[in-house]
Amino acid sequence: MSEPTEANGTTGAAQGAESGEPAGGAGRRHARVVLVDDHRMFRTGVQAEIGQTEQTGVEVVGEAADVDQAVTVITATRPEVVLLDVHLPGGGGVEVLRRCAPLMGDAERPVRFLALSVSDAAEDVIGVIRGGARGYVTKTITGTDLVDSIFRVQEGDAVFSPRLAGFVLDAFASTDAPPVDEDLDRLTQREREVLRLIARGYAYKEIAKQLFISVKTVESHVSAVLRKLQLSNRHELTRWATARRLV
Repeated sequence: MSEPTEANGTTGAAQGAESGEPAGGAGRRHARVVLVDDHRMFRTGVQAEIGQTEQTGVEVVGEAADVDQAVTVITATRPEVVLLDVHLPGGGGVEVLRRCAPLMGDAERPVRFLALSVSDAAEDVIGVIRGGARGYVTKTITGTDLVDSIFRVQEGDAVFSPRLAGFVLDAFASTDAPPVDEDLDRLTQREREVLRLIARGYAYKEIAKQLFISVKTVESHVSAVLRKLQLSNRHELTRWATARRLV
């Protein structure tokens, strides 16, 4: 298993100050957490930020870098909360949620998921919430707020970054909310990300740089997208994405 990741923000120990509890008050609450993210340095930063159990009450019991690792570690450790990246090798966060559905449905020891992602794209947010995640926060979150979000999710609350909360409510309450798109659901999270960047006019090299993958891998993803959607070229792909408001 890989090592811990990068964090944005302050240490979770400050949380007690906001609620009037001393830092040591974390002893009154405890959450076992698994970190799932394909960037090792990010996991290392998050571990350093929130994993000081005596101060934060958060115990990092496992880490994973892809879908298969995530399912294995989550099944073995049965954490209260999983911090889940949306874009993962092997099918993305939605695939982890799909394969861990029985654990989420356990009445006595439910495993709850909190998406922690750099993406604030509509399809990513709705995809993981539809898959069973209890919340979605972006990686700009502070350590203090992340610790608070973990405990709220552990208690069964729904947690969203401020900018996403209204969007999620609107998306699920609106009669105009898009139905499940079977064509889009054929694509992995990484393929959707590449699709969105292609549709925005990015060159293969630019996509590779932005996603930290090789140009050859970008080409493979584009070929897979074209095949799955039965499209012929990037121009058709752009029209397809624009029609679904993915751009």
